[in-house]
Amino acid sequence: MVVAGEASGDQLAAELVRSLRSRSGTVVLPPTRDAQPLRTELEPRFFGAGGRRMRDAGVELAIDLTQSTVFGITGVVRHYFKFLRYRNQLLKVAVQRQPDVLIGVDYSGFNRSLAAAVCRHVRRQSAAFGNWHPKIVQFVSPQVWASRESRVYQLQRDYDLILSIFPFEKPWYAEHAPRVKVEFVGHFLVDRFPEGRRLQETRPVSAATPARILLLPGSRKSELKHHIPTIVEAARKILAQRKAIFTLVIPSEELRGAFSEMINQPGLHIDTQIGRLHEALATADLAIASSGTVTLECAWFGVPTVVMYKVSPFEYEVGRRIAKVPYIAMPNLLAGEEVFPEFIQHEATPDHLAGSALRFLTDDALRTETRDKTNHAVATLGEPNACRRAAQAVLSLLDS
Repeated sequence: MVVAGEASGDQLAAELVRSLRSRSGTVVLPPTRDAQPLRTELEPRFFGAGGRRMRDAGVELAIDLTQSTVFGITGVVRHYFKFLRYRNQLLKVAVQRQPDVLIGVDYSGFNRSLAAAVCRHVRRQSAAFGNWHPKIVQFVSPQVWASRESRVYQLQRDYDLILSIFPFEKPWYAEHAPRVKVEFVGHFLVDRFPEGRRLQETRPVSAATPARILLLPGSRKSELKHHIPTIVEAARKILAQRKAIFTLVIPSEELRGAFSEMINQPGLHIDTQIGRLHEALATADLAIASSGTVTLECAWFGVPTVVMYKVSPFEYEVGRRIAKVPYIAMPNLLAGEEVFPEFIQHEATPDHLAGSALRFLTDDALRTETRDKTNHAVATLGEPNACRRAAQAVLSLLDS
């Protein structure tokens, strides 16, 4: 049983399903007493919740969770009962079909709730007929090291295996929750975009030609609402100082239409592009980006990036109090220093974003130093075939 939410989790789950299927082969059993060899196909069957990519990979979906993405504390609270209904529906499916392994892919809040519900059901089974004891796996560790560390005790209680994509997570778990099994399998970026590593060499920016600048305000509607006005005004300030070509990457045509008035400002031309981020990163000189996975993608492609993040005042105050890490951008966490400048909440102003962007565009030594440090940081993400190693770890868990 595989459960994923959001488009990124749907894609990662589909890759894992294909790896699990390819690594599960045909097993020849020993001959029986009548000397007839038995041969059985051990190809796994998959069901659960996710989206189009999982369905294309052969997963029988009970719910499409990619259509129910929420953002922030207020979004979770507002849709609490809807997700409780989804969780109970999937718990019922799990109890009826009794999978050998339940794999949560990212979407950690929902998947932790589902894992806890399954474990409670298993503990309540009667002794005579309670022979269902599924292995429970989470692919992509919840960021318990970043905030709310107490969640690690639930992981230690409910999970048989955590599949980690960042190198520092396994030692962290060993110190804080040594009973939970954690395997570092590497990051999926290494497999998806191997060409990104070839673009790590420094590309000088000439003042005589327009700089190619990517504007990456996020993927959720609430993020775009907070980020687009600030990013667009920063673009205007950059254009007042030098020639530039701006491309704003947005995930869907629907969102482009919803924010067209914010994007299309008098005297400022910004191209909008639906998806295909990695094509744009391959030729970009600079990015202004919302904090998230996209900052790691920028680092992977060697694009110097100014990071910003804004939420509602309430969410900011809550987040500020529970955060345990010094940086919000993953390249900075991997590097152990602020390689990509970060501007959060009231610091995320057009002047600050434009000022940092112009420094990257005018200081070749700074660009080279930034690329060297991010190159070293992303080199820690492991070797290719992350999903193959994840699949092997799941199969080894089942074998044990």
